[in-house]
Amino acid sequence: MHLIGGVDRPTSGKVFIDGKDIYKFNDDELAIFRRRQVGLIYQFYNLIPILNVEENITLPLKLDNREVNNFKLNEMLNLLGLENRKDHLPNQLSGGQQQRTSIGRAMITNPAIILADEPTGNLDSKSSDEIVTLLKKSNRDYKQTIIMITHNMEIAKTADRIIYIEDGKIKFEQ
Repeated sequence: MHLIGGVDRPTSGKVFIDGKDIYKFNDDELAIFRRRQVGLIYQFYNLIPILNVEENITLPLKLDNREVNNFKLNEMLNLLGLENRKDHLPNQLSGGQQQRTSIGRAMITNPAIILADEPTGNLDSKSSDEIVTLLKKSNRDYKQTIIMITHNMEIAKTADRIIYIEDGKIKFEQ
């Protein structure tokens, strides 16, 4: 996942995204690629504790010196069910609300790819279902490619394509 997201450099081979070998980019170009083309969702949310929901979601735009579109932000907050929690800090949120904030942060830049590392791993079944529904909506409505790592076979079965990896190698796909 970190190779696709431009976080780690491969020791061999190439990673092509949109026809470009992303590891031919210099460090600055790779950082711009990550900010604009990849949204990352982590199992443990990785929210900034001193930033509220709205600030955590808009952080990637601000890091890229881009204006926050308030209409889009409010639409995102409503989609995530966080419109009444936008001024709350992460420690004032449930696990599901923290994960939805993390998803908002990943989606706000309209990236082509969203990488989700066990996005439901710390959540109850109701919150897990909400997260999977949001990711499927993102794929369907915003045409974003979702690459999710999960050990939960019920969640995996909701995907259009499943690739089983064992010991770092593709075992099979369906």
